[in-house]
Order: sequence, then structure tokens, then C-alpha cells
Amino acid sequence: MLKNRATDKYSMWMLAWPIFIEQFLQFLLGAVDTLMVSHLSDNAVAVVGFSNQLFNALTTLFVTVASGAGILIAQKIGSGKEEEARTVGVIAVKATLLIGAALSVLLIAIPGPIARILQLPEELLPLAKTYISIVGGGMILTAIMTALSTVIRSTGNTQAPMFIAAGMNVVHILMNYCFIFGAFGFPQWGLTGVSISTVTSRLLACTALFVIFLNAFCRKIGVKDIRLFDRKLFKEVMDIGWPLGVNTASWVFSQLAIFSFLAMLGTKELAARTYMNTLESFCFLLGFSIALAVQIRIAHLFGGGKTKEAYRAAYKALAVGLPLVTLNALLLVLCGRSILSLFTTDPAILAIAGSLLWLNVLLQPGKMLNMALGNSLNALGDSLFTMAISVIFMWAAAAGGSYLFGVTFGFGITAIYVSMITDEYIRGMLSLIRWRGRKKLRMREKELELEAAGRWQMDSSASVQTGPGVNTAAEA
Repeated sequence: MLKNRATDKYSMWMLAWPIFIEQFLQFLLGAVDTLMVSHLSDNAVAVVGFSNQLFNALTTLFVTVASGAGILIAQKIGSGKEEEARTVGVIAVKATLLIGAALSVLLIAIPGPIARILQLPEELLPLAKTYISIVGGGMILTAIMTALSTVIRSTGNTQAPMFIAAGMNVVHILMNYCFIFGAFGFPQWGLTGVSISTVTSRLLACTALFVIFLNAFCRKIGVKDIRLFDRKLFKEVMDIGWPLGVNTASWVFSQLAIFSFLAMLGTKELAARTYMNTLESFCFLLGFSIALAVQIRIAHLFGGGKTKEAYRAAYKALAVGLPLVTLNALLLVLCGRSILSLFTTDPAILAIAGSLLWLNVLLQPGKMLNMALGNSLNALGDSLFTMAISVIFMWAAAAGGSYLFGVTFGFGITAIYVSMITDEYIRGMLSLIRWRGRKKLRMREKELELEAAGRWQMDSSASVQTGPGVNTAAEA
């Protein structure tokens, strides 16, 4: 059975295409959300973009557990330890639920002070309080969704999250339409309605994912498993997960800092960056899907002792991903301005965002290099290295360069983009050097050699004990 799972569920293609469709649907959700909110005002768009950066920053608290659990589950299944993988899945869901509940309480209680601390322009504060308190109040749902999706994907089932993402998109878009335009007798609640739509669609998605999760492993998860906990396995999760959490936190908080710098430049720059975020998401969706798929595949191969295949898998991901993201970025140069005009008619915002399209052609290959090799290193448990380079260069190059050149020296949003490009390529090249060194792979090969030697000694001892001249129970 495990052999079937390995061959059928863990090939690059079988993992990647459902992840791509799921990520595309998530992108569509954000794009349609931004498009619909743009009918309210550009200020509303700025609030949604800014708030989403805040939410992304807070998700790092439970991504720590979910990411570590996902890699460990794939490794355990690869080595034939599915019962341990099942235990890890239950622990991950329980831990993220508790963290998400705490964040929900915080965001409901003090949305205004949080927005002020992050330098949101004063004219956006009333809208921000509403959006942060409602959508942020549903952070517990985001936490559960993250854990459930990660666990399910790591078992090799990438299709279920894809279908659920499709359903969530349909519900969200329909409810957005009803609340923004007052269709079918619904009240026109504007950004408040969009917030309610977001929370409702996530609640339905969580319910569906939970049903899939209960049957994700060979042995069904039941009520008695609520108390399930294994300190040793949880430590393994955190050994992998905490550097991933710091890594993710470093990226998200550095992006949040960059959004704060953009807010210092003005509301139009902040809105332009939000629109560009939407377009950029489309550029690297395929590449990100491949990077996520290769992480699961390499973790599975690594757990099963197939180190040479694991090493080659990272390069296969790059060979496919780099041309795709570059092509997407070039296509965006051709049609980006037309797409931007669907979101806003403000000539200043269109000019700012349009000027960034060529810089995006440089940005996306750097991101792909980072995603593929960073995820590959993480799959081996080498997350301390990716954490270290992230903390250093995201803040020194991306955030530090953005503030120094974009704000202090007055070069604006162009300098901010150049700083982000510099960060991506530095980390990507360092990850490539680390991957070529094969440190974790060589350690795994030595472990396998020792295990094989131990088994040989046990077999030899057994042969001596049962060999000629020894009275066995059967002979007696």
C-alpha cells in the first residue's frame, strides 16, 4: 500500500497540478476581491491590502507548527511510519487551533491601535477597524485551514484542497457581489459585507477540510484522538518548524515594514503596490506550486532513503519553474496596463503600477530560485540555514534598502522594488550553494549505511545461533 502511495501520489506532476489549481483559485479569490472592493474606493483597496499584510504576519505563529508537521508527515510516510504521521497530523491541528483562537481575540479587541502602530494613514483608520476586527476575528478559521490543508497535501492528496478552494471561491464571490451591489435583496454593506463574506467562505472551507482530514490516513481519526499527544514527535515538528516559522515571520514582517514605508510615501503608492501584488501573484503561481510540490516530494524521498533522486528533484523543479515565471512576467508587461485599468481609473496609481512591470520581470526568477531551493532545503530539515539567510538579507537588503533608498533618499517605490529584487537573488544563490554541498543528504546516506550495517550484524548473529551444531527448539 505504501509503495502505491509513493509511486502514485508523490510524483512531481501529481503533486503540482492540483496545488497550482488551488493556488490559482486562491489568487482568483484575492483578485476578484480586489476588483470588487475597487468599486467601493481606492481607499478600501488600500485597507484590504494593508490588512492582509498584517494577517499574513500573524499567520506565521501557526505556520510554524503546520509547516514543520507537513514536512515530517511526508518524511514519516516515506519511511513507512504512517501511524506516527497520523499522530503528527492530529497534534498540528490542535496546536494551530489554539494559536488561531488567541489571535482572533486580539484582533477583535484592539483593531484601531494595531493599525496606528503600523502607520496606517489616518483617513483609512475607520475602514481598517471594521475590516481588521471582522476578518481578523476569523483568524482561527485561517489557522485551521492552514493546518488541515498542509496535513492533507503532505499525505499526497493535493486534489481535495483544490476542490475545496474552488467551492470557497464560488461562495466568496457570490457573497461579495450580493453585499457590495445589494443584489438579490441583500443589504449594501460595503467593506463590512466583504469582511463577512470572507469569514463565511472560510468557515465552510474549514468544515469540508475537516471531513477530509478525518479520513486522511490509513486509520480513521476519531473522537478519542482529541487527547492524542506525543512529546517526542512534537519536538521533531518544532525542530523543523520553528526555523520555518522564523523564516516566514521574517518575510512577512519585512513585507509589512515595506508596506509601512509605502504608506509613508502616500495612499496612492500603497494602493499601487496592492494592485501589483495581485498581478505578481499570477506571475509566480505555477512556480510556487512546483516549489511546494517538490518540497513534499523531496521530504518523501528523503524519508525513504532515496537521496540521489531527492537531489535531482530540486533541479527538475528549477528547470520547469524558471521559464514559466519568466514567461508569465513578460506576458504581464504586454497586458499589465490593460489589466490594471480594470481595478482603478486613477491615472497616478496606473502610472506608478505600470512603471513597475519591467522590474517584475527581474523579480520573479529570483523568487523562483528562492522558492524551489529554499523549499528543497526545508524538506531535508535544513531549515536553520534558510532561516539564517532570511533574517539577515530580508531585513538588510529588502526592508533596510527600501527604507534607506525609497524613503530616506527619496527614490520612492522603484527603489523599494530594486531592494526586494536584490534580496531574492542573494538568498537564491546562497541556497543554491548550500544545496550543491549536499550536507543533509550525505548525513542521511551515512545513517542508512549504519542502519544497514546494524541489520547485517543482527542477521549474522542470528545465523550463528541457528547454524550447524546448535540445538534449536525445532531440533529438540
